[in-house]
Amino acid sequence: MEFDLQWLLWALPVAFGLGWLASRLDARQWRREHHSAPKAYFKGLNLLLNEQQDKAIDAFIEAVQQDPDTTELHFALGNLFRRRGEYERAVRVHEHLLQRADLSQAERHRAQHGLAQDFMKAGLFDRAEAAWQALEGTAYATEARLALLTLHERSHDWRCAIVDAQKLERSGTGTYASRIAHYWCELTLQADVNGHIGDADAALERAQAIAPQAARPLVLAGSRSMRARQYELALRYWRRLLLVQPAGFGLVARDFAHCAATVGDGDVALAELQTLYLQTPSLDILSAIDRLDPVPANKRQRLLDHLKRMPSLSAAVTLLSTEFSPGLDNVAAQNHEAVAAVINKAAKPLQRYRCAACGFDAQVYFWQCPGCLNWDTYPTQRLEDL
Repeated sequence: MEFDLQWLLWALPVAFGLGWLASRLDARQWRREHHSAPKAYFKGLNLLLNEQQDKAIDAFIEAVQQDPDTTELHFALGNLFRRRGEYERAVRVHEHLLQRADLSQAERHRAQHGLAQDFMKAGLFDRAEAAWQALEGTAYATEARLALLTLHERSHDWRCAIVDAQKLERSGTGTYASRIAHYWCELTLQADVNGHIGDADAALERAQAIAPQAARPLVLAGSRSMRARQYELALRYWRRLLLVQPAGFGLVARDFAHCAATVGDGDVALAELQTLYLQTPSLDILSAIDRLDPVPANKRQRLLDHLKRMPSLSAAVTLLSTEFSPGLDNVAAQNHEAVAAVINKAAKPLQRYRCAACGFDAQVYFWQCPGCLNWDTYPTQRLEDL
């Protein structure tokens, strides 16, 4: 059977035309899809700027479905889910990104960073820890170390916190000596609770060595010595505190007076406290002075002088109690007690410590604020002495 070349001449133009038509249809489809994807993307941005997050999420989901290879849309969607508190969906988005083989190294680190934030916000701290650790050596390494430091503080894993702080210090993000000293003090307290006195002593020595000017190691060392009835040793620690951190001496002033009176060193301690009071007057120091000089007339005069220098409701209540006379008739005595009770009630809120960072009030002094978890944000004076 002979092949007819005439059919070949007809077939070639037809095949060429069909191929051209197919390419045009594909190009139109491609342009249509890529035109609709940015349109959905900008729609989502507009909704997000108008604080319509629910509709913005729907728009971004539509854009992702139309263009599943666009990583920026996935990142935007994951961040939105996290801000909305939909942590499980945010985790799925970032895990999907990490599973993609075509993802660049920088975008992979970015997805890992987003995943770590998702776990952190969701309170899944064990998974967050692993996610942050995976960012070591990346552009997010410093942020990861700060996050790990926060995690280890929350879990009271103080040894890991020490390692984190040391890494941050070596990376040039600042000095963490005072903070590391706090961690060693926390380890001292843990060892004391568990009866490991040797470990407690060693940890406290590390705290004093790393931050010689810090107040807490000296306060803690003196308190431990006083509980062990080593009063002279406690006085040595606290006299060192008086030299390096006089503003914080009010925290131990009464115990200092007690130890000095016990070992017969009251006169020297009284002179030291009186000198300190002239520099930084406070009711805590005044109370310690009263412990070493309990003469009623002297105590009354000190209270009067304090009220003139620093008006204080607590001092007024104390003065009223010292001036109470048993010879008053019943009505006068009742009036005196009523006035004292009112002033005492009004003074209660001022007899507290307040965090300078978040305003959290507390009756006792905290080295780490229970509210914002920052260190050394409590002034060592009570509100009425500030």
